Parts: sequence; C-alpha cells; structure tokens
Amino acid sequence: MTDHNEPENPPAEPTEPSRRMSRRQALTLISMASVNFSSMICYSILGPFFPAEAVKKGASQTVIGLIFGCYAVCNLIGSLVLGRYIVQIGAKFMLIAGLFVSSGCTIMFGLLDRVPSGPAFIALCFIVRSIDAVGFAGAMTSSFAMTAKIFPDNVATVLGSLEIFTGLGLILGPPVGGWFYQSFGYEVPFMLLGCLLLVMVPFNIYVLPSIDPSKDSFFHLLGHVKVVLICYAIFTLSAGLGFLDATLSLFAINKFNLSPGYVGLIMLGLSLPYCLASPLMGYITDKYASSRMVFMVTGAVITASGFCLLGPAPFLNISGPLWLLVVMLGLIGFSLGMTAIPTFPEIITYAYDQGFEEGLSTLGMVSGLFGAFWSLGMFYGPTVGGLITQHLSFEWAATVQGVWVLTLTFTHFYVLRNREDRQTDENTPLLNE
Repeated sequence: MTDHNEPENPPAEPTEPSRRMSRRQALTLISMASVNFSSMICYSILGPFFPAEAVKKGASQTVIGLIFGCYAVCNLIGSLVLGRYIVQIGAKFMLIAGLFVSSGCTIMFGLLDRVPSGPAFIALCFIVRSIDAVGFAGAMTSSFAMTAKIFPDNVATVLGSLEIFTGLGLILGPPVGGWFYQSFGYEVPFMLLGCLLLVMVPFNIYVLPSIDPSKDSFFHLLGHVKVVLICYAIFTLSAGLGFLDATLSLFAINKFNLSPGYVGLIMLGLSLPYCLASPLMGYITDKYASSRMVFMVTGAVITASGFCLLGPAPFLNISGPLWLLVVMLGLIGFSLGMTAIPTFPEIITYAYDQGFEEGLSTLGMVSGLFGAFWSLGMFYGPTVGGLITQHLSFEWAATVQGVWVLTLTFTHFYVLRNREDRQTDENTPLLNE
C-alpha cells in the first residue's frame, strides 16, 4: 500500500548537467578524429617532393600552382553542392563515400610517375586531383555538420580538439612523405597513405552513429555583411596555406640546398604550432564567445607580419636565414589557429540568431559555405602565388599574401565596432529608466 500522505511522484531535485560524453558523442569524436588525421596526412604529403617531381615531368611553377589550385576549385564546388543536399544524401553516407573516393584517388596519384612526361602527365594530375577534391569535400562537409549537430554547446572546443588530429596529419605528412620518397621512390608514400585512408571506410561504417535529419539558401546566409566578412577571413587564411603548399618546398630547396626530407621537417614549423593552438583557441572562444572576433583580428595581424618576414619582404633589406623562415612559419601556424578556429562557430551562432532552422540543414549549409570559401582560397593561393613567384620571387609573393591577410584587421574591426554600437543601443533604454 502507498501512503497517501506522501506524493506519488516527488519532484526531482535539480541536478547539474552531466559533463561526461555520451556513447554517441564519444563514437562521433573518434570517427571525426580518424577522418581529420587520415585525410590531412594524405593531403599534405605532396608538399616536400611533388613540385620537384612535376618539374622533371615538364610542369612549370605556374602549372604546379594550377594543379594545387584545381583541387581547391573542385573542393569549392563540391562543398557548395554537397552542403546543400546533405539532408537528402545523408551525412554518414556522404562521409564514407568521400573517404572511399579520396583513398582511391590517392593510390592512383601514386601511379602517375609511370605516365609519360608532358601533357599526359599534367592532364592526369588535374583529373585525379579534381576527383579527389570532390571526395574530400564530401568527407569534410559532413564531418563539420555532424560535429556541430552532436556537440551543439561546445562547437569551438570540439573543433579545436579535432584540429589536433588535423595538425598531426599536417605534421606527419611532409616528413613521412619526404622520407618515403627518398627511401622508396614516388609511388610508396601514396600507396601506403591511400591504403590508410581506405581502412578508415569500414572503421567509420562501424563506429560512426547515424544522424537523423532535422530551408534556407546560401545566398540568404551570404546576404549578411558579418557572414561575408568571416568568409573573407576563411578565404585569406586558406590562400596563405595553399600558397605555401605550392611554393615553399622549391624555395627552401633552391635557397638553402635542402633535401625533400629536410623540407618536410621545416614544414613542422607551420603545422605543429597550429596543432597546439587549435584546442586552446577552441576552449577559450567557447567559454568566452564574445572574444572570437578579437582573436580573429589579433591573429590576422600576427599572420600578416609572419608572411612579410617569411621571405623576408624585399623592401625590408634584411637577410633571410633558415632560422627566420622556421620561426615565421611557427608564428603563422599559431596565429592561423587564433583566426580560423572561431570562424565556424561564429557563423553558426549568427545564423541561428538570424532565424535559420536549428538542424542538420543549416549545419550542412554552413559547413558547405566554410568549405567553399576555404577551397576558393586554396585555389587563389597556389595559382596567383605561383604566378608571382615565377615572374617576381617567393619573397614578393609572400609579401602580397601578408597584405591580403592584413586587410582582415580593417574588415573585422568594422564588425567589432558595429557590435559595440548595437550593445550600446540595447543598453541605453535600461540606463535611462
């Protein structure tokens, strides 16, 4: 019998929300980490040795820049299209299919040394890289969207933590690729890492949870000035990375007489600080969301300074020893983390504030927009940077890139000033009462 003097359902005492991750979140984190690591290590192996190998096959510096750039153009198109239709395609299927396509293309790229020099080699480089880019766009677009869907309250922290694995891929790719190239030739780095990416397919089929779908348009989102300026930041940052991918190895080999293996080690100066900065910036900008724009402006100033001293700029009339190159790469890597990590959660927050639907449709759209502008920069950087390097010098090309990044400080100062003005307007009635 029950005592009628006691309530049948006593009110539960308020409890603190659990800080432990659910099984679904843990599996997603493992899956996204594996995708980031395997994708980026396959992407970054080209830097130390491919430009020199392509020159032997009859490609000019401009063509090499276009080979890197075509990857970005196809990634741009793929990000927009796949981000728009992520709900219809399915986030999990898109990610797994993207990994499968990218792994096959990585293996095929390793066989291109058997192709005759000249137009045949160059044409196949464009074709394989373009298909690879679409696969990569599918994997990364769905990865961003699923992460934001499953970790809605800690987007920057989780993305910053995942960038550790992105950084590890960027760190290990150049030295591992350079060492395997020196020891075993052109084919082995691509074969091994393509197989690593292929292993990620069944792994993610088993590990990755399914996401239930939750409609606005890209043009609606781009109709807001703040979103356009953040996308401009994404563009300039990726342009800098794309420029370094296509030109840094040849510059270091020619100026300092380094082998591809040592060039791979130099590239650690860029990726290691980025790897360390990303989780820290993610945690801080999640905890203090109002600091995001401040970090973006500060990071832009540091990045611009790093590019101007990378060569260094010819008008500075100072020598450019190897240690200065490595230090500036480290500075650029750390400041990229300051500027890039806050961009994705800032767009999501702003989209929700403007009334966009809180679901996978909006997250996929934001992911596609991020990927598209990142890819646009990855096309501009190698292509225009390669042209300037070929007709002027690496030093001038790096300086131009620094000036591009410096313009971020003015555009984002505009956003900060407008936000402060709005806060003042909102507080004024309260002060007058």
